[in-house]
Amino acid sequence: MKQLFLTLLLGLLVITQLPAQQLRSVKNASFARGEKLDFKVYYHSAITGNVTAGYGDIYVTEDNRKFNNRDTYHIIATGRSSGFFNMFFKVDDRFESYVDEEGIFPWLFTRRTREGGYKKDDEVNFYHFSGSAVSRKAITHIPVNVQDIISAFYFARTFNANSIKPGDIINLPFFLDDSVYYTKVKFFGRETITTSLGRIKCLKLKPMMAKGKVFKEDYPMTLWVSDDNNKIPILAESAVIVGSVKMELIKFSGLLNPFSSREGYSTVKEYSTRGDSTGKVR
Repeated sequence: MKQLFLTLLLGLLVITQLPAQQLRSVKNASFARGEKLDFKVYYHSAITGNVTAGYGDIYVTEDNRKFNNRDTYHIIATGRSSGFFNMFFKVDDRFESYVDEEGIFPWLFTRRTREGGYKKDDEVNFYHFSGSAVSRKAITHIPVNVQDIISAFYFARTFNANSIKPGDIINLPFFLDDSVYYTKVKFFGRETITTSLGRIKCLKLKPMMAKGKVFKEDYPMTLWVSDDNNKIPILAESAVIVGSVKMELIKFSGLLNPFSSREGYSTVKEYSTRGDSTGKVR
């Protein structure tokens, strides 16, 4: 009965089409179709040292599926555990988003989550003109241009880094699990860090997270993003109850711009390494 009720409401929503909300236009000079970023995730503590927990990648495909006669980027993100971690907490996640090319907001988001004993599958259609998101279980009112967790990352990459200063905060509304959240990303300035890809000039950011059993602070994660026109994530580090979890870029291809923030590789648009990571800040 509930599913039938949701279906009827969805039909009514599509037919009536409430007065259109204003969709934004965003200048994107940071990414394009064909870009792929590969990451390694590892756990660190004084007892274990660095232990590889898994790998992930995020790929802007060559597809261009149209929604409301508008072009989109089809973006796929996957994450999977490896080795020892598969024995007690196996992860196999896949997220997809169709992101409006002009406004960098989502039209369709799908997820397939497998994390230990937890499973969740969902599909969310975003009706930005009428201000609604429709998942498999609910219809939710959304602010115009709201993000999903994939499009939020790409939208953040379109910001002009020359116009922000340390202490500035970027506000990002996003939709997840039939709810709208409002997160803040704080800019902490510029640093040069050393990873397995070499020495890279970065923008240092801290996204706000919900405090709980895993995170003890509002801003527990530090994210270093390349200080060039690509603004790709280089290293992310989160302190947990015991030790820390890090995610490091180990391979990239299809960059729109030269990787000018990496010392000695100003023209490189494709590179990979499987070497050990240091994650040192210098």
